[in-house]
Amino acid sequence: MDHDYTLDISAFPEELNIMLAFLRSDADLQADQSVMPSLPHIDWNQFLELVQHHRVYPQLYARMKSSQLIPADVLQALHRDFTQNTFQMLRLSGEMERVCVSLQENGISPLVLKGPVLAKDLYGDLSLRTSKDLDILIPMESVEAAEKQLLGLGYQSDGHGPRLFNWKWKMHHISFTHPQTGIQVEIHWRLNSDMGKEPPFDDLWSRRRRSPLSKRDIYLLGSEDLFMYLVSHGARHGWFRLRWLADIDRMARRSLDWGALISLMRRYQCLQLGGQALTLAAGLFRTPIPPDAGPMLSGAHRRELAERSLYFIRDIVSFSPGDKELDRMYKRYLFALKTKRQKSVYMFSQLYPSFRDTEALPLPKSLHFLYFPLRPFVWIWRQMKQEA
Repeated sequence: MDHDYTLDISAFPEELNIMLAFLRSDADLQADQSVMPSLPHIDWNQFLELVQHHRVYPQLYARMKSSQLIPADVLQALHRDFTQNTFQMLRLSGEMERVCVSLQENGISPLVLKGPVLAKDLYGDLSLRTSKDLDILIPMESVEAAEKQLLGLGYQSDGHGPRLFNWKWKMHHISFTHPQTGIQVEIHWRLNSDMGKEPPFDDLWSRRRRSPLSKRDIYLLGSEDLFMYLVSHGARHGWFRLRWLADIDRMARRSLDWGALISLMRRYQCLQLGGQALTLAAGLFRTPIPPDAGPMLSGAHRRELAERSLYFIRDIVSFSPGDKELDRMYKRYLFALKTKRQKSVYMFSQLYPSFRDTEALPLPKSLHFLYFPLRPFVWIWRQMKQEA
């Protein structure tokens, strides 16, 4: 069955369309020569701002450095960012090895989710993808032991709320920053933050792959698990950085086991997110979608989700407190991502107290049981204070 991947990007600024043209494969870039005559008329400052926002300057510099159409100062700015990123990724690579070896020596099994291993896996070169921190997945029961190890390595906790009410159920990671190097490490015990179904750690570990980036045993997710994780992560953030879609483009061009992948994503109720990701990748990057991926693309929901995310891709959005309209749109978008069953589970989970309730209405520990019946009222009170 043929699927329509055309997306309405008429509202995209010209600078964003030029950036997309250069991010596509060489063959597609040749087909996009019609956009090249307009290059002198674009706002190069806005172009560089978009490149920074979408974190795609390594790939763009690699493609644009030999172009005669790009102003020298623009190429110089891209080269500077490319060089800084290369040093950053080398630093992260060394620290990743130090942290993972420390965890392994203390009986903790780490899976690196993104960072340098993802750059090497998808692009063949750690300098061709950006990363600001290290994301490491471990078994839930090892969180306290991993925290002890990181503190022993000189890291400091970034500060988290009180660990109350089965806090590992409400959260999915905690972060630490090294005061000397500035490197941040996030310790995850779940892949996603919405408390939805996901593979047990033992299953992920059994399908792990060894990264060729290091001589030590550094592991990343299996290919199908990685695709599902990148899809869920990008969807949860509205795909507001094109870097995440570039990753999906690279993965879709690989020889994935689509049958196993679709079975996996159906089991964990994220098939519609795979359809959204592939629709966006095909519409924006002209990613070739293999016929075996067809079950992800059935129904109209995947197109609706793709079109909703165009709003977050089109503009330079910042999910910071204060933009109430953006916050409302984002919350509606996140709810739309869920299946009917996930929406029911989510609504039920909202009845469970969180540490934020203790901040809004402090009670002595002996009375913490009251947070359960008081949860709806405390939640309304928190919303009123936030609005004020």
